[in-house]
Amino acid sequence: MTNLQKEDFSKWYLQTIQKADLMDYSPVRGCIIFKADGWELWEHIQEDFNKYLKTQDIRNVYFPMLIPKHFLEKEEEHVEGFAPELPWLTKVGDEPLEEPYALRPTSETLIGDAFSNWINSYRDLPYEINQWANVFRWEKKTMPFLRTSEFLWQEGHTAHESEESARERTMAILEAYATLIEDTLAIPVYRGQKTPSERFAGAVDTYSVEAMMRDGKAVQAGTSHYLGQNFAEAFDIKFLNRNNEHEHVYTTSWGISTRLIGSLIMVHGDEQGLVLPPKVAPTQVILVPVGPWQKNPEILDRLKELKASLAQKDLRVRIDTTDNTPGFKFNEWELKGAALRVEFGPRDLENNQAVIKMRDLNDKESVSLDGIEDYIVEQLDVMQKRLFDSAVKRYEANEHTDIDTLDELKAHIEKSKAAGEVPGFVLIGWDGTEETEAKIKEETGFTTRNIPFNPPVEKTVDIVSGKPAKHTVWIARAY
Repeated sequence: MTNLQKEDFSKWYLQTIQKADLMDYSPVRGCIIFKADGWELWEHIQEDFNKYLKTQDIRNVYFPMLIPKHFLEKEEEHVEGFAPELPWLTKVGDEPLEEPYALRPTSETLIGDAFSNWINSYRDLPYEINQWANVFRWEKKTMPFLRTSEFLWQEGHTAHESEESARERTMAILEAYATLIEDTLAIPVYRGQKTPSERFAGAVDTYSVEAMMRDGKAVQAGTSHYLGQNFAEAFDIKFLNRNNEHEHVYTTSWGISTRLIGSLIMVHGDEQGLVLPPKVAPTQVILVPVGPWQKNPEILDRLKELKASLAQKDLRVRIDTTDNTPGFKFNEWELKGAALRVEFGPRDLENNQAVIKMRDLNDKESVSLDGIEDYIVEQLDVMQKRLFDSAVKRYEANEHTDIDTLDELKAHIEKSKAAGEVPGFVLIGWDGTEETEAKIKEETGFTTRNIPFNPPVEKTVDIVSGKPAKHTVWIARAY
């Protein structure tokens, strides 16, 4: 894979996820099969976010995958936003259904109907639930994990008695997403508000956390929506307030998906394959016997002892006892993203030591077997932080805050292309019009990512019109 990541990033990505055995293609267009390591990455993300949900007393539920057509038609803007991507179930056997059912693109309508039955009084509020589910959006252009016709996600839905309470939940979730992505996945994010054209269909306000891939493109890593009373009015979700009057609730919805797995690979991966943060790596420690270890049973015995003691520290550990050469094993586990490798052979046994190699570093280190378990735990923690810090530096190198006109943006893109560099994220002034957004996209392929809460620089002039800017916005090409 030498230099492939720089020469053809998409090809590198597609080769890596298959060679690393994360997924396979399915016979269904745009859908993938999650293999064991790919699924385990998702499990660790679920585990982490479920811990947060429990601190908030938000419990998991499950709703049907099929949504009646008339439900989707109740919120006009919502159905318009999803209509081109909706797959429909229209018959059973040869019998046409009385009403078509959409395969779930998201669940606001189904959950809105349920809320209208479950919520009666202010005493029922806030009502907050979450579900882990699959959703369907028939994408024209797909990319495994990042954009598929069927994908997995979590979607949270809450109802509140006041706008203030609903907005508080919207923002708390956005920060919880940022914490999950930065602390667990070691991916820095840009927090901010989406522009109206990028807003969730039917929402009042949409907020996002955006991540920058190694090729400079953006991935929308998570979104949190303040829905106001739009869905409450469409589904008649009313409650008896403290003044004994009926009024509509205020709702939110929010989600992260398996595109986080794609982001993980695109942010941290290198020419050798996956580089996975220890907190989510399916194999945190791989133990590799080397030399003529089959002739000396004590070598494997000591590795089994080490595996057991590391497992006691809640580490995910495997021993590679295949008859492949050490070089083959090293390359395979580098490709699969094992965070730390322990090499142990006859000489190491003699010297009461092992050789340790971190996935993200080139050098190896000889370490005494005495206290090696604590050393391994410490090095995994150090690696987790090192990956985040490395990504932060890469972000900073590819952020551009000195581009103020469309011509300058075009020149920047051409210069980056000629130099074999990534154009990255560009901070611009925006006059608030959709016409400006459309022109930027049409002429450069860049789209608005979000309006950052704390921009590094405040922009005063619109990049297209030269008029006073209403907002400072990050733009980038995106997946």
